[in-house]
Amino acid sequence: MLRHYGLHSVGLLAAVPPATLQRLLGGRTGRTAADHARGIDPRPVVPTALPASATVRCSFDQHTLDGAAVRAALLDLVVRLGARLRRRPQAARALTLTLKFAGGTTWEKTRRLAEPSAHDDDLRTLAYQLMDAAGLQRGRLTGIALRGEDLIDADRVAQQISLDDTRALAAGGKDRGPGPRQVRAGRHRAGSRLPPRLLTSTVTPGR
Repeated sequence: MLRHYGLHSVGLLAAVPPATLQRLLGGRTGRTAADHARGIDPRPVVPTALPASATVRCSFDQHTLDGAAVRAALLDLVVRLGARLRRRPQAARALTLTLKFAGGTTWEKTRRLAEPSAHDDDLRTLAYQLMDAAGLQRGRLTGIALRGEDLIDADRVAQQISLDDTRALAAGGKDRGPGPRQVRAGRHRAGSRLPPRLLTSTVTPGR
């Protein structure tokens, strides 16, 4: 209908007096069209809820029994998952490891982190524990999936770290400078400012 009057862009629509649009489209519809064309929208902004989990996967071109290759693939998944969580930014409360074997069978196990984290060190430690729990002998793997579960906003983790430090000082503890969690957080904040190509080639998990 608006095209019939030569109004084929938002800019042209914004130039039309609201009263004219109300006559063309009706009172409420005309007023709404005029407001939206001018960037006016009184409706509250509702943030999109972040997902409750994040999954990274890899598959092997050939069935593999090579423990070193499996560990390398798992470490790559850890780095990818950590980077994805930090971009959101979120932290995982638990990890689930899924192993797919030749023949179509799967093995899956979930464990919770000691504290919510998106740091490679924490994710790697728990991922390796899960892999050890699988007790692989001669199982021929075809794929691996690593899923961060029960995700929370990273800001809540930072607030909890600050609260823990405050409580420790109030209980008579000494301020000994940044602890491991703060050091890891600083390292990953610095890493997140690097270009993606450098993140994959130069930043490796700390020991």
